[in-house]
Amino acid sequence: MVDPPDNDVLWARSLHFQHSDGSPALSGVSFGVREGEILAVSGPRGSGKTTLLRCLAGLVTGQRGEVWFNSVPVHTMAPHARERLRRDRFGWIDPSPVLVPELNALENAALPLMLRGTSRERARAAALEWLVRLDVGDRSRRRPHEMKQAERQRVTIARALAQAPTVLFADEPTAPLHRADRAHVLRTLTTAARSHGITVVVATHDVETAAIADRTLSLLDGRCVNTVHLPPVAETEGRAACSLSV
Repeated sequence: MVDPPDNDVLWARSLHFQHSDGSPALSGVSFGVREGEILAVSGPRGSGKTTLLRCLAGLVTGQRGEVWFNSVPVHTMAPHARERLRRDRFGWIDPSPVLVPELNALENAALPLMLRGTSRERARAAALEWLVRLDVGDRSRRRPHEMKQAERQRVTIARALAQAPTVLFADEPTAPLHRADRAHVLRTLTTAARSHGITVVVATHDVETAAIADRTLSLLDGRCVNTVHLPPVAETEGRAACSLSV
């Protein structure tokens, strides 16, 4: 077993995963993600994007290969240890909003922090800050069935950001949003990542979503086909080129 590079917060090596029916989802994927980097994982439907994110986040384990987080081998962790890692260090955004129907928007966004042991007051304050930044602060007392789908998705994103995760996994995070909503959410997500040093891994087939990334990793039939690095730009534009290669 070879330790990952010190400057990688996430690292996958020869990762293989098969579905229950035996069909391959990932076939030898290897790459690293640097601290504070925004990585877009692109590819057509069925290329393995969601499976890759789930493996990196410890939601599932590959049949072969390794996944490391800050030099800790996620692939050998016990289930309860992976659950604690996800609770304390990772954030997750689904392609469609998944909220607790009995709770209002503020309570939904604050829930992960409270489960982590944060006081109710501090959790609600952090949650409200992100609800406001995502333009759904005025929906904080509404329950999910009282909100539009785009509003529910913003609450889901606020919930993930309120945790101040080390790594945020976003699986098609803007899928249910209209174009104007999508642009605003992407700006907020990018600003949060830059200002808070959050590493973001986003699975998407949307060109506009992929454009926020420092680097794009393309998958096809569960294999890495290429990695695209953005050219250097001025610091005022908020991006830095990434020199890490697959």
